[in-house]
This record gives sequence, structure tokens and C-alpha cells, in this order.
Amino acid sequence: MFQTYQEALEWITKLMPLHGIKPGLERTEALLERLGYPHRRLKFIHVAGTNGKGSTCAFLASVLRGAGYDVGVFTSPFLEKYTNRIQMNDEDIPEASVLAIANRIKPISDEIEPLHGALSMFEISTAIAIVYFATEAYPDFVVWETGMGGRLDSTNVVAPIVSVITNVGLDHTDVLGETIPQIAREKAGIIKPGVPVVSTATQPEAAAVIRETAVARKASLYELGANFRYDTREVQEGRQTFDFEGPFRKLENVAIGMDGLHQQTNAALALMTIEVLRQYYALVVDDEELYAGFERARWKGRLEMVSRAPRILLDGAHNPDGAKTLADTLKQVYSYRRLVFVLGMLRNKNHPEYLRHILPIVDTLIVTEPDFFKAMPAGELASAAEAWREANGASLSIAAEPDWREALERARRSAGPDDLIVVSGSLYFLSDARARVLNLADSEKGW
Repeated sequence: MFQTYQEALEWITKLMPLHGIKPGLERTEALLERLGYPHRRLKFIHVAGTNGKGSTCAFLASVLRGAGYDVGVFTSPFLEKYTNRIQMNDEDIPEASVLAIANRIKPISDEIEPLHGALSMFEISTAIAIVYFATEAYPDFVVWETGMGGRLDSTNVVAPIVSVITNVGLDHTDVLGETIPQIAREKAGIIKPGVPVVSTATQPEAAAVIRETAVARKASLYELGANFRYDTREVQEGRQTFDFEGPFRKLENVAIGMDGLHQQTNAALALMTIEVLRQYYALVVDDEELYAGFERARWKGRLEMVSRAPRILLDGAHNPDGAKTLADTLKQVYSYRRLVFVLGMLRNKNHPEYLRHILPIVDTLIVTEPDFFKAMPAGELASAAEAWREANGASLSIAAEPDWREALERARRSAGPDDLIVVSGSLYFLSDARARVLNLADSEKGW
């Protein structure tokens, strides 16, 4: 058995390269059965989608916390350390709890392996979160983010009180399918019989699949555009406002502190979810608390300005839809003379489509490699960028630097006082880059 948190963490994290991603619920269900079905004691708000899940979770948790509820949150991956992914009232799960729960789970995991196969890192993490919330933290609600897809994602072992679907885009196509309808079916897999659903997946093919699934499962569906809407009032860096109109009431001048027009969509989704909870489950949230919760919400690594000299903006756009949203936001919200873009990606992404959206606004591109076993080699990613440049007659500068630390330093050296450095791509890369930038900013030497 594990004697220290580090020993337990090493066991958990080594499962990723050993077993990778393993769709299916049978292993998690077998584990939870042997643990006494702890998930049955909790009220889950289950959130799925291609992009926007984390921000939507942040809005939901902020409003619920502001209203006085105890709130557990499970998200992935983490940006700073493993315990970030399991939080109770904005505080990470204690390392001692991870150690104790890992010691409970490890012998059961060994028992299950010959019957169902080895559990993955995400399956173990899902179980740790459930046990922690059910036996130590006792939240009123758990904001519960899927890892990938929905139907066969290990988080789908729970019975939520509301299901939330952000959007549907082409991502993880090697696992979820190569078309929007195929991926939409995976996301719609979180819809449970009789449980209300809120969705901002407005693409016609995706919306049709979600609608069909909701009807089949007799689940009331609230769709953006059909059942609720929002209208933009004001957009500026650091603050934007919108009016909301839903089936139950209207709310005017809702302010949020996250940048990007897409965050208004995520906030409207969270607001409709809160309205559903008010109507179906008598959730008590005063308007003052609701407004304050939306304005207070933040999500690390999503259009996060982590340095002012030089200006460095982090964003976890790692698929074509995310790249388009990031490009639109950079054009609409931020001012700069030149854009220096540092990009680190994983192999299993649609790199040409990502680059097609982002490169038209980039002046200098520096490609690098995340410290992760599925990293896309910098040279190959640079070649894809060079192919786009040649095909489009663009003049941007492209450099490949496999060492992500040196890539950040090269970006700093190339950026002038009126330029903007954007660091984007895999969240594994963003995690390391964010820590380094913040540590350098806090050090006596600085940059």
C-alpha cells in the first residue's frame, strides 16, 4: 500500500501512458459497486461538450457557492497540480484524502483487472472524486465534467439532476467518431430518462441528435435559440454584458469577467441551467447572488492574461472550433501591433484545420512540444504551418523549438512592448507554461 501522497500520485499518473483512454463504464461500475455505490448519495450537474465545459462549470459553481451551497467540482485535466481537478468550495482535495482513497481503491482495482481489464487514470480519478465527495466533503451539488464524449465516459455512471451540453465539434475523432452526428450521439449519451437537459449545441446536425435523444428518453430539453436566448450589450477586455431571456423570466445586463464572445454563450447556458434547477428542484438563488456569481467566475487557462510585461495570454484552444473562437476573440477584444503565437499540440488533433483558423492573424509562430507522451513533434507541426503559408502566400515567420521553455523565451525576446504573446494548444502544455510564466513573474529576476 502507499505510504505517501507522492507514491499514490505516481500510481495514478502512470496509468495514463500504460493504459491510455479506455471508453466504457463496466470498470468504473464494478469499482463503485465494491465501494458501496457512493455516487448514489450525490446530486450531480453533468456537463458534456467539445468546448466550453470548464468555463460553464466555473459559472455554475460560482453562482451556487455565492448562494450559500456547498459545491464539489470535478474537471480535467489539471493546470497546476493533480488535486486541482477535484475541488470542494474552491479548495483542492487534500493530499491526505487522495492517499487514503487511493489505498482503498488500489486492492479493488487489482481485483477487477482480471475480470474487466486495468482501470485508466481517468477512471481512478473519477472514483476518487466520488468517494471524496460522498464520504468526506458532503456537497449539496457536484458540478461534474465529462472527460471525453459522454456515453462511454466514466463520469456517465452517475444519475444527474440535470444534463448540460455545451457544443459539438470535431475533436477526439479517433475515439468519438469522424462526423458531427456521431460525436453528438456520444455527447447526448449523458441524457438520462426524465432528467432535464440544457444545450447550446446549435449546429443543425448536432441539435437534431440531441433533440431525438431527449425525446426518446422523455427528457425536457431547453435549447439555445429555441427555448432561451441572449443578446450582447457590451464587450471590452475584462468585462462584457448581455441580456438573457428564457422560458421562465428575463434578466438584463448580466456581467461576466471572462473574455470572448463565446463566454456569453457559456454563461447563458449556465444561467438556463440555474433556472432549470430553480423550477425543478426549488433551488434558492437571489438575483443579487446570481449576478455576483457570474461576474466573479474565472477559469484558469482560458484567455487568461498571466503577464503584463510582456503581455502573455494563455488559452487552451486545442481543436479547430477552439482555434476559430480564439482567433475571433483576439480580433474582437484585444489590441496589439504584432501577434506572437506559441503552440504545442498532441498528435491526435486536426492540425491543418486548427492552423487554418489561427494562422491568418499570426505574425510569428513558434511551435513546440508538450511534455506528454502523445506530443506532436515540433518539426512536423512546423511543416504543416509552412504548407499553409505556402498555399496562402502568407508572410508569417515560423520557428520550431522542441523545448517549450526555450520556445517561451524566444517568444519573449521577439515581442515588443506593443505586441501580444499568445500561448495555446494542449492543456498539458498550458499547465507547464502557466507555472513557468507565473514563477518567473514572481521571481526577483523576473523575465
